[in-house]
Amino acid sequence: MPALRHIGCLAFSSCVLWGAASIAGGVAAAEPFQITSSSFKDGTVLDKKYVGNNKSNPNCVGENVSPALSWSNPPPDTKSFAIMVIDPEGRAPAGVAHWVAYGIPASVTGFAEGEVSGPSEKYVGGKSTMNLPNYFGPCTPAGVGFHHYTFILMATDLDPKALAPGMTREELTQALNGHVKGSTGMIGMFGRSE
Repeated sequence: MPALRHIGCLAFSSCVLWGAASIAGGVAAAEPFQITSSSFKDGTVLDKKYVGNNKSNPNCVGENVSPALSWSNPPPDTKSFAIMVIDPEGRAPAGVAHWVAYGIPASVTGFAEGEVSGPSEKYVGGKSTMNLPNYFGPCTPAGVGFHHYTFILMATDLDPKALAPGMTREELTQALNGHVKGSTGMIGMFGRSE
């Protein structure tokens, strides 16, 4: 019996040492699929230049510059990306789709500041609530507090040319059903007191 106890002790010691090595950095966990921006940090207030600029709408007080976006660590076998920018508090209960885009090739890892304020060869433009194919920034009414502009990036198994241009958020959601390999998101806030 003492011999068995000794062997068990050796096996346990080996496991403990292997586990300690793993914790110390010998085996690293895979990094998560993630979207980030050099224009704003997740959960912070967007600068006014990223706000919409429709002169016929007094709530659109910005320059409509699209924020820089970048992403990393997509799921294996990703063929394309889709992105939506949604204001869940706007025009409740449906919210406002500020940008609907898809067909972004897997080789694309982000957009520079201002790059998606207009059409681009890097994505297929859908149709926002404002009937636009490109980014249109927040137009938060004054005195309602902060709205939470949610940037949702999805990795898909669809060829970048699989979907026709001009899809609404609802149409894209239906078309992506069963094709999303992973998703990530971040929030930029905006609000005005007057």
